[in-house]
Amino acid sequence: MLAPLRRPPVARDLIHARIMAYAARGGVNEDLMAKMMASRTVGMGVLPPDLGLGRLRFQSVLVCRFPRLPWILEDVADDPARLPEREDLIGLMLRHVDEAEPSRENAADMAAIVAAACMGSDHLWEDLGLWSRADLSRLMNHNFPALAAKNDRDMKWKKFLYKQLCLEEGIYVCRAPSCEVCKDYDRCFGSEE
Repeated sequence: MLAPLRRPPVARDLIHARIMAYAARGGVNEDLMAKMMASRTVGMGVLPPDLGLGRLRFQSVLVCRFPRLPWILEDVADDPARLPEREDLIGLMLRHVDEAEPSRENAADMAAIVAAACMGSDHLWEDLGLWSRADLSRLMNHNFPALAAKNDRDMKWKKFLYKQLCLEEGIYVCRAPSCEVCKDYDRCFGSEE
C-alpha cells in the first residue's frame, strides 16, 4: 500500500493519480479500482485490503491492471458468517452477465468487490470507497448492464441488490402496494450525497 500523503480527499486524489500512472489500460474498471484503493489507503470505505477478491486474485489483478505498481498487501480476515450472503450477491450480479461476454472475468472481480462492500453499513458507494454515487452507477452499468437496467427508478444500489435477491427467492417484505406510497420512499430513493 502506498503511504498516505495528506488529509482526504486531497491525499486520496493524489494517491489515485499515482495508482493510475501504473494502469495498463486506464479503462473504467482501472479508474474505479484505483479510487477504491486510494480511498482505502486514507481510511475511507470498508473494503478489506484485497478489496474482497482474496489475496491471490488481488495480486493477479494488480499484475494485469497495474503492472509494476509497488503495493504491499496486508493480511485479510474474512467474516465466515457473512460468506453465504456475499456468495448470493456475487451470484446475483453474475447471473446478469452473459456467459460468452469477453469481460466476464472483469465482472466477476467487480462482483466480488461490490459484495464485500455490501457488508458495510453506509451507502454502497461510500463503503466501496468510491467518490460519488455516479461512480457506482458507472461501475454497475459497465459491468452488469442487464442488472443495472432493472434499476430503472434509481433505487439506492445496496437496497436494490438486496431487493433483487428477495424477489428471486419470492420474498416480498414491503407492505406498501407500491414504492411511491411507502413511508420509507426517501430511504430507498432519496439523495445519497
